[in-house]
Amino acid sequence: MSSDTWKRQAAEKALTLVKPGLKIGLGTGSTAAHFVDLLGQRVSAGLQVLCVSTSERTQAQARALSIPLTTLDETPHLDLTVDGADEIDLDMRLVKGGGGALLREKIVAAASERLVVIADESKLVPVLGAFPLPVEVVRFGLAATRALIGELAAEVGCQGHIRLRMGADAQPVVTDGGNYIFDCAFGRIEEAEALDAALKAIPGVVENGLFLGMADTAIIAGAGGLRILGDQF
Repeated sequence: MSSDTWKRQAAEKALTLVKPGLKIGLGTGSTAAHFVDLLGQRVSAGLQVLCVSTSERTQAQARALSIPLTTLDETPHLDLTVDGADEIDLDMRLVKGGGGALLREKIVAAASERLVVIADESKLVPVLGAFPLPVEVVRFGLAATRALIGELAAEVGCQGHIRLRMGADAQPVVTDGGNYIFDCAFGRIEEAEALDAALKAIPGVVENGLFLGMADTAIIAGAGGLRILGDQF
């Protein structure tokens, strides 16, 4: 089977958690898109839910499927968020933000009673860091912010190339919040909590892609079937 098939299997399992009347956060990325697609099918069959999207891309997908949408201003507490991840370790610490939506994803996850992560088995890793860590930054003082990221990351044992994310048009990628993203190729993140604290101490950093202590359940699909980490069904 392909990784895309496994992603859809994980999304199908997460869909079994959806009950009528739930307020649901919709993640961003290829795996989360499967969940949104499947949820749209349930909605067209009569399921009543209310959803908050984590990106303009997901919002457009949900609208196309006639999934009822709200905002966190109107609905500040959600029952469930289903989202993907770029990396997951066995302690359910995550690296997210490959799709550029890390800030809104973290805000929505924090507003949710339960965060369920769905992924194919390639995303399960023994140590975080092979996937470059996204760090969302304001545009002002970009070079100074990059330097501070490098300095403070090195103090907690993380070193590597820090690259400004560029788009197909050879221009910097701009997030839905109007910011830029640095992708930090640290290779291994041995002390994720220390790195998270260091990055949060930098004024120019808006948010980073480490999601620590946030995921309640991870559904990993692969050649051996489904593997559930954390809270069970």
